Amino acid sequence: MTPTAATVLVTGASGNLGRAVAHAFAERGANLVLIDRRLERLAAAFGGESASRIFAIADLLDRTQVEAAARTAIERFGRIDVLCNIAGGFRMGTQVHETTDGDWDFLFDINVRTLLNAVRAVVPRMNAGGKIINVGAASAQKGVEGMGAYCAAKSAVIRITEAMAAELREKNINVNCVLPTIIDTPENRAAMPGADPGRWVAPDDLAQVFVFLASPAARAIHGAAVPVSALS
Repeated sequence: MTPTAATVLVTGASGNLGRAVAHAFAERGANLVLIDRRLERLAAAFGGESASRIFAIADLLDRTQVEAAARTAIERFGRIDVLCNIAGGFRMGTQVHETTDGDWDFLFDINVRTLLNAVRAVVPRMNAGGKIINVGAASAQKGVEGMGAYCAAKSAVIRITEAMAAELREKNINVNCVLPTIIDTPENRAAMPGADPGRWVAPDDLAQVFVFLASPAARAIHGAAVPVSALS
């Protein structure tokens, strides 16, 4: 974070992790640009806009809409210091040779294409340097039965993170990603009622890793894929 109020752009802001990350940065005095597809989701998650928080409605698969969101951030706050690429999704259940084109497209669109559109809009506007934090997954490190397309998409996030880090470090832009295990959300608890959520990652704990990677303490970290798992 910079000495003056940093501007943090968060994609997927109305989701469980998006809310936790936004609140963590707000507690540190950041200006927030919160992106989601639907205004009502942002309103339900955060209430209204404020002097330090604005909503940007955009379909992250529409490059024009993402560009408009980045322009709005600059017009309102004059800068973008941190980009948190949180939008993503999960789907599993079939073997690789049985996975439909629709599932492949869905997983690469929501996990990779959204990220690409965000960095295309934001990186050229990081004139004073900045931090980019992407969300991979622990399962991206190795193929898992029934999760081939998801593992491949999240593995692509890691490789993109590494490439961008090498490309942008001379411009004072740090690019890193986090690799959480299962995140403790109401949706995951409903989907896995027999599991022990105490072994999962709390969104607030994961948000603290975002805050660290956006801080001056992480200025020497480039292209890292940081595993994040519960202690128990």
